[in-house]
This record gives sequence, structure tokens and C-alpha cells, in this order.
Amino acid sequence: MEKILVIDDDQSIRETLTTFLKRQGYQPMAAEDGSKGVELIRIEMPDLVICDYKMPKMTGLEVLEKIKEIDSSIHFIMITAFDEMQTTVDAMQKGAYDFIEKPLDIDRLKITIKRALDNKKLSEKLDTIIEENAETYEPRNVLIGKTQVMKEIFKKIGQVSSSRVTALIQGESGTGKELVARAIHYSGITKNSPFIPVNCTALTETLLESELFGHVKGAFTGSIKDKKGKFELAGDGTIFLDEISEVSPNLQIKLLRILQEKEFERVGGETVIPMKARIMAATNKNLEKLVEAGKFREDLYYRLNIVTINLPPLRERREDIPLLVNHFLNKVNKELHKSVVKLPASVMDMLVNHEWIGNVRELENTLMQAVVLSKGDVLEKENILLHDTEKKSYEFDSVLDYTLSDIEKMHIEKVLTKLKWDKPKAAKILGISLPTLYSKIENYDIKK
Repeated sequence: MEKILVIDDDQSIRETLTTFLKRQGYQPMAAEDGSKGVELIRIEMPDLVICDYKMPKMTGLEVLEKIKEIDSSIHFIMITAFDEMQTTVDAMQKGAYDFIEKPLDIDRLKITIKRALDNKKLSEKLDTIIEENAETYEPRNVLIGKTQVMKEIFKKIGQVSSSRVTALIQGESGTGKELVARAIHYSGITKNSPFIPVNCTALTETLLESELFGHVKGAFTGSIKDKKGKFELAGDGTIFLDEISEVSPNLQIKLLRILQEKEFERVGGETVIPMKARIMAATNKNLEKLVEAGKFREDLYYRLNIVTINLPPLRERREDIPLLVNHFLNKVNKELHKSVVKLPASVMDMLVNHEWIGNVRELENTLMQAVVLSKGDVLEKENILLHDTEKKSYEFDSVLDYTLSDIEKMHIEKVLTKLKWDKPKAAKILGISLPTLYSKIENYDIKK
């Protein structure tokens, strides 16, 4: 029989709650103020405490702090007539399981008590899945996996990191392409030099050119002084070109020259600057197919493709998911100052069997969201919000009535509507860059 302690300076509430709890089959106790409640907790070690917020001698928040010092596994429900945002925030930050306003809704209280006690029982049954002294987060320690495909990638990282050879990293969005580039950089001869990442989709062609090569004063409107570009700033380190497939034909020519001649000029300048940095590039598209379609220079592709590292989607290495869950929970707990360290087997099965269209990045974001929502040290299924990945086909009265462009337009419209016009998320799901999505919205005249 679970012990539940009621702490409230209102005698009528104490009597009402203890009578209610006894009828529910619990063993109730009561205290008239916080200090007496804390004394009773030390003696009886209840499973759950239901405590008023505003009381003489000691507030409910102070009681909560004392309880967590005595035994952090004791669950705590705060009740109050003062429905203030900050009070609720403080209670949840300090580890309260829930916060209920007066007058009490008995049905809600009944459900909350059951959930809190179920959560405590589940926590007691489960072992901690992450070690308290887990490996410190470092740029070169973030690639997790024991599957054969990951072991082969680790071997390639070791081989590439010992030289300045150009590398091309390919894989779906969220598979960790930049992490691989960082691992190569920080594991080898460039580790003491700068690592400069550049997202090739984040800037227009003109701005990207200036960002990469720098410019001289007066090169264009607004260039009031000389500026060093990323190639110059990288020194003898690494410059990482993310989403290289989105670079314009004009910039492709200039990148080819850099790879061939190992030199460049700033925009508007005449001085030749030697390029010492190692170049790594990444893409979530098949560059070989883009070359065949005439959308990417073949000579640049072969210059970039000296060593290729292909990252598998998470759904093709499901055996690594428990390791990744362990790693991310440790990381997220430290970042959020939480202690969610236990998972029921059913929850792990759900994570392992999910499709993870957004790959490792989606897994990490999902776990972070779940930890934020968790009450106690157990990651419960109800706090894990997974995106619906069911692929639904379109139905048409006659396939002959629609062109390929019609179908693409309808698909983009459906995705945007489903995601409430969250364009970055829509671009990720559609498998295209954000600039490409904006272009298609304009070309197809898609309206919100």
C-alpha cells in the first residue's frame, strides 16, 4: 500500500484529501505545515507528497527542495490557490511531478496521483541506462556506432585525417556529415588549426563568393574596407563546404581553379593569395547524377571526389540506436540539468523501430524534447513525440490528367499545409534545399 503525505495548513483540505486517499486504497498521512511535513518525511519516507504552496513557516517550494535532499525518488504534487506562472515554473524546475490549482478537480487529482505512483514504480524497476561519468563531449567523440558500416567510416576518418587530401561526404540530411568533417579535422594533422564551416545554401551567389574569397575595399556597394574570406581565415586548417550541390555554375568554376592551382584572389582584387587549407565538401544529393544531368561540373566533381565517405541513414543501422540514445541522453541531461536516465524496454523498441526520416539529428531533437517534458527520471512513451512517417500515395481519377509538374506542385502544397508552412522543415522532408523550395513555391505560384 503506497504512502501519501498531505501537507496543508487548511484542516478541511487535509481531512478531505486523507479521506479521499483512504477510499482509493492508499495509506494517507497529514501534516499542518512544511516543517512538520519534512520531519514526517524523514520518518515515514512516503511514496508521494501532496503539498500546498503558501503555508506559514515553510513554503511548498522549500518543502520540495528539502524532499529532493532527503530522497529524490519521492514524487511531489504542488497544490495552490495562487495560479501564478512563475510559481508553476519554479515548482517544475525544482522537480515537482505536477502542479494543480485550487479548487481541486478530484478526477484530475486522482489521475495525477496514479500516474505519479506508476512513474515511481517504473523507475524502481528499471536500471539506469547511462553512466554518470560518461565520456566528456568532444568534437572528435560524437560519432557513435558499432555496426560494421560505422566501423568502416571510422577507418576512413583515420586514413583521411593523416593527410590534407580532399574529401567528399555524402548522406541524407541529419546523418552527421559535418560531424564526420570535424572528426577528420580534430583527429589528425589539422587539429590545432581552424575548422571553418560554410553553408552554401545560406547566402546568395554574390555574398557567398565574398564570404569564401573575401573582397577588397570598393569591390561592390557597401564594401567599405578589405575583408578576408573563409579560405584565407582557414589558414592551414580545414574549410568545410556544406551542401556543395547548391553552388552556382560560376562559383563551381572558381572552386575548380582553387583545387587545381591552390590559389585565389579576393573579389575585386588582383593579388594572388595561396590556399593552404584542406577542402572537405558535403551534400545530401547524388552528385554523380547531377553531373549526368548537367547541373554540376564533372571536372569539379572528380576534384572533390578524391576520397568519398557515404553515411548511411539511421534506419539502415538500427543496432546503433540504443548507443545513440545513451549518448544523447547523457548529453541532454548535462545541458538541461536533468536526470532522465531510465527507459522502459517498450520505449526503446519504439525508438529502434521508428523510420527516422531526419536521421540522427531527428533522434537527438526528439530525445531533447522528451527530456524537457519528462517528470522524474524515466523517459515515458507519452513524452516522445514522433513525426508521422507513413508514406501516403496520391489518388487520381486518371493519371493521364496530370503532368509531372502538377503532381510535384500538389505534393509540395500538401507538405507545406501539413507542416503549417514551416518551410525549413518542409524542405527537409521534401529532400531539397531551402532556396530550391522558395524557387518552386514562386514558379508554381503556391499560395498559403
